[in-house]
Parts: sequence; structure tokens; C-alpha cells
Amino acid sequence: MAKTQLNVRVDEGTARAARERAQARGISVNRYIEELVRQDAGETGRTFVDAAADFMKQYESVFTEEFAEARGTDAAEERC
Repeated sequence: MAKTQLNVRVDEGTARAARERAQARGISVNRYIEELVRQDAGETGRTFVDAAADFMKQYESVFTEEFAEARGTDAAEERC
């Protein structure tokens, strides 16, 4: 993938925090910031949400029955 250079100005405290966090993870500041932007853009979160949606779809009937029992209603009533 081609890289593009960005010049960003931040206060010294933010720069220090970025360096410290990148170092703690064993990655460069550039990679640390790339990861933050990707997370903010939702790439990581989207994968989780898609997997959670698939899980809920697979087990929808189980959840419906479980919550119907907890409410003291019939599962067929819950689906209506």
C-alpha cells in the first residue's frame, strides 16, 4: 500500500503520550496513529458488530424463548 506523509502539530503533552503509548506497544508512532485512525473509522468495530449480529441471528429463537420464560409469556407471543 502506498504511503502518504502527513505533518501534524500537537502540543508537547500529546506528542509525549503518543510516543509513550507507541513504545509500550512496541510499535512506531506512525503505526500507532494509523491504528487509532483505523479504529476511529470503525474498521475494527465493524468486524465485531458483524460477528455479533451473526451470533444474534443464529440464536434468536433461544433468546426469544429465554426472555419469554423470564417474563412469564409464551415464546409465540414474543414473536408477534
